[in-house]
Amino acid sequence: MDTAVKPGDDFFEYGNGNWVKNNVIPTKTERWGSFAILRQQNTQKLLKLLDEASRQSVTAPEGSLIQRVGDLYASGMDTATIEKLGYSPIIPDLERIDKVKSFDDLINEFVFERINGTAQLFRLGIDQDDKNTSKCIVSLGQGGTSLPDRDYYLKNDARSKKVQGAFKTLITTLFTLTGSSPDEAGRNATTVYNLESMLAKAQLSREARRDPHVIYNKFLVADFNKVTPHLNWTKLLRSLNIPQQDSILVGQPSFFKAADSLLAAEPVESWKTLLKWNIIRGTAAQLSSPFVKATFAYNSVLTGETELPPRSERVSKFVDSGLGELLGQLYVEKYFTPQAKKRMAELVSNLKTALGDRIKRLDWMSPETREYALKKLNALTVKIGYPDKWETYDGLMIKRGSYVSNIRNMSVWRYRFEISRLGKPADKSRWGITPQTANAYYSEINNEIVFPAGILQFPFFDLKADDAVNYGGIGCIIGHEITHGFDDKGRQYDGHGNLRDWWTKTDADKFKARANRLVVQYNNLTVLDSLHINGKLTLGENIADLGGLSIAYEAFMKTKQHRLAKMIDGFTPDQRFFLSWARVWRSLQRPEATAQRILTDTHSPDQWRVNAALTNIDAWYKAFNVKPGDKLYKKPEDRTAIW
Repeated sequence: MDTAVKPGDDFFEYGNGNWVKNNVIPTKTERWGSFAILRQQNTQKLLKLLDEASRQSVTAPEGSLIQRVGDLYASGMDTATIEKLGYSPIIPDLERIDKVKSFDDLINEFVFERINGTAQLFRLGIDQDDKNTSKCIVSLGQGGTSLPDRDYYLKNDARSKKVQGAFKTLITTLFTLTGSSPDEAGRNATTVYNLESMLAKAQLSREARRDPHVIYNKFLVADFNKVTPHLNWTKLLRSLNIPQQDSILVGQPSFFKAADSLLAAEPVESWKTLLKWNIIRGTAAQLSSPFVKATFAYNSVLTGETELPPRSERVSKFVDSGLGELLGQLYVEKYFTPQAKKRMAELVSNLKTALGDRIKRLDWMSPETREYALKKLNALTVKIGYPDKWETYDGLMIKRGSYVSNIRNMSVWRYRFEISRLGKPADKSRWGITPQTANAYYSEINNEIVFPAGILQFPFFDLKADDAVNYGGIGCIIGHEITHGFDDKGRQYDGHGNLRDWWTKTDADKFKARANRLVVQYNNLTVLDSLHINGKLTLGENIADLGGLSIAYEAFMKTKQHRLAKMIDGFTPDQRFFLSWARVWRSLQRPEATAQRILTDTHSPDQWRVNAALTNIDAWYKAFNVKPGDKLYKKPEDRTAIW
């Protein structure tokens, strides 16, 4: 803490100021704070498990958990083989693309790459139908670009130009490393950048994609063929080994219309260059050190990082993403306790009760909408710790050998697994993240909140901590995720996860008016002196932060500890609650990473996640005697309350 700072002037600094002064961001990362520290601790736990698995896998039965986890990690750590191979693992891909001569050849190459787990110019997956979530459907989405956001191609400010320059350098360098002459590599960089820029212009913005109705476009396959006259989706789906489908979901039809025209208008040779780039870019992290170093040089411009993370940490991420539920079984067995799961279930139950009580008291909501809001809340599914049913990755072969081959095999397996979901009831027991992940999420289409074992640790959750600390930490996170079911996007889904309007128009208008007050509040906040937070892009997270605080505090008020009002370390229960909230978001972040996140992240910067939300909480004003004249003070009538 920095008690020299007035709580009402900057509560983030008051709660974290001395931590901020006494910490530096490690050179290998773009940010440092509660989440980053916990993730680093989890990584160290995983590395111990992976080291042990890699030793045991030598004699483990083929196809067993230990054999696959251990051999995948071992193949990624086999730098001698990786350096010796250079870029030879992708030579067959580059030679295959060289043989492309016609438009039909080009489409066949797109199909081959999608099936075989390499690059693609658009997203193709199997998703639950937003309006009938019991079924799975083929889903298409925009793509074809390498930079973090389309705006990097469309803007000409100094930051965007710096990123554009680093990107072009990366393309040139990687093509040179695969045998192109400097002149040819430079021409390739121009071709790739120009094609990606045209695709970027056709993409919808992140703000537009937050509206689920905008990105829900269901077509008969035959009708979508008319939107893209050069791409016959009836034939394409058959070539992609997808069983006959009568309908398809398309996130951004305008993108596919534009991409279809570009495919026909631009020379095949240009598309071949882009295909090669996608192969090289998608594999660079698994190739020899020159590819890794060149990619890091580009990433450092985006993030400000000055040191490449240790290879062991980078490889562990690939194991986590590819075999996450195998690795997760090892993690949970050693590091997660039944007591933690039981306590979390109690906290979630208390938070749900608190939100139910608040919904019953809302003065702006009609009885009709209120009744369904409570029905949706009661239908909420809660997942804690780890899945009840583990993914076994049947049929996926991993061997000590080519790291690239193992990564490809995982991608091929994933594609086949996704395709196998068609024609079957949607499996809502599946998890969207691994148990060892230090994060949590809400799913609109499943109406569920998920808290992996990885986040159920200090400073978010501690079995030994007092209620104020846990309710102000993980309690607010729980409330945050529950509130996502009722934010600007989540509220449009019903209790079964279907995209369906259950609001009266009057209530919807009242909600939008209250939400817009948050848009205005956050639009007026800046970081790095001149970058404004995007209130529309971050609206869902800002609503969830405000709701999480409000719900968690109400639940905390019902505890015995709150009623006893016992002081600890000189602080009241209420003060400890809000200080715990501030501690959850304590962090440092490099300017480059901050600038990127302002453009791409749906979350507000951590300092404002603390301060901006608190300015709307009456109990915070009372707890710290915040008065007119304090920098964060807002008049009672100006404070926003939604849930």
